[in-house]
Amino acid sequence: MQNCPAIVAVGRTKFGEHYGKEPEKLIEEAWLTASHECGIERKDLQACYMSDCFLPITNKLGLEEGFLSELTELHVPMEITRSVSAALLTACNSIRAGIYDTVLVGGIEKMTDRWDKIRDDLMLLEDPWSYFAGCTPESNHELMLRAYIKKHGITGENLEKLNIALAQISVKNHANATKNEYAQYRRKITVEQVLNARKAARKSMGLYDFAPISDGASALILTSADKAKTLTDNPVCVLGAASATDYLNFSARDDLDHFVATKLAMANAIKMAGVNQKDIGVLELNDQSTMMEMVSLEDLGFCDYGTAWKYIYDSYKDYQGYLDVNGKKLFINLNGGLKADGNPLGATGGAQLYEIFRQLRGEAGPRQVADASPRFGLTNECEGFGTKSFVCILGRN
Repeated sequence: MQNCPAIVAVGRTKFGEHYGKEPEKLIEEAWLTASHECGIERKDLQACYMSDCFLPITNKLGLEEGFLSELTELHVPMEITRSVSAALLTACNSIRAGIYDTVLVGGIEKMTDRWDKIRDDLMLLEDPWSYFAGCTPESNHELMLRAYIKKHGITGENLEKLNIALAQISVKNHANATKNEYAQYRRKITVEQVLNARKAARKSMGLYDFAPISDGASALILTSADKAKTLTDNPVCVLGAASATDYLNFSARDDLDHFVATKLAMANAIKMAGVNQKDIGVLELNDQSTMMEMVSLEDLGFCDYGTAWKYIYDSYKDYQGYLDVNGKKLFINLNGGLKADGNPLGATGGAQLYEIFRQLRGEAGPRQVADASPRFGLTNECEGFGTKSFVCILGRN
């Protein structure tokens, strides 16, 4: 771990509806929280890698790097990406190359400013053929779920259990969010509510199966291993970070019931990290829909293909805080996941990293893993519908 980039501080805002806050106030809040945690000031920053997905559309901000330069009153190198994970990968590479030793990484999004147009904006993520066919942001999730059911021959009583298992994912994430002061939805829901919403929508997945529209910001400070030693006694190392891509057109992909990009990213990240997968017990997964959380467990190799729903169904009937996979405890989306913590696209990955950072340092308060503090954790963030997938493996020194 000696040469690994290290996270020395994190910050975030509450996710939700922030009509009254300008974007710069949100990212300022996240940055200042991280800054105060480790005593880093603006003048100490050598570069900034920040992300937003829709800010130029939703808030008419033109040159984002210039906006950041004004905000920080700095003229250091700055780059904008679409996700915090992409920003983190770039920052890690620059630190490993020895170019910088102190970098600000973060993200921001304000989506609720355009409630009346945001669904149209999200459809921009679709490929042109899907867009003109009327594809909605939710339709690919429905198509993948149907492909999953067909491929694995799930029928009858097992199909009913799978549907309940997906509902249990949403119930579990809402329960976890009640312990997260930053979460958008801090209230419990029931399996019956999830199932009734599906009936109302006349779809396989309904309102409670999908993550919401959110505003928010997140930030972290990444340093070299040597610099980290001067700032904190408890840095969290980025042991492995990788990404992979797949076709924009979902229907043109070879595999319609899983994400190839996630599988490839996981293989490369765990090789880079040099850790055994069985030692990773805390996961922040992309649950843009309940189906995605289930499929991610298989793409990341924690469950065999076609089996994740069985473990979910058995483990979450009486939720004890973890998923039991053949005796191994997996703690998943302890912050509430995208479903209940919120999903401000450009800032979401930062909230995932925030949670793993806190868990590994034993600082997650009421959300802290009940067992001994975990040593390794993992985040999986997706851009689009599995078009690009990131896997990041964090570990304590």
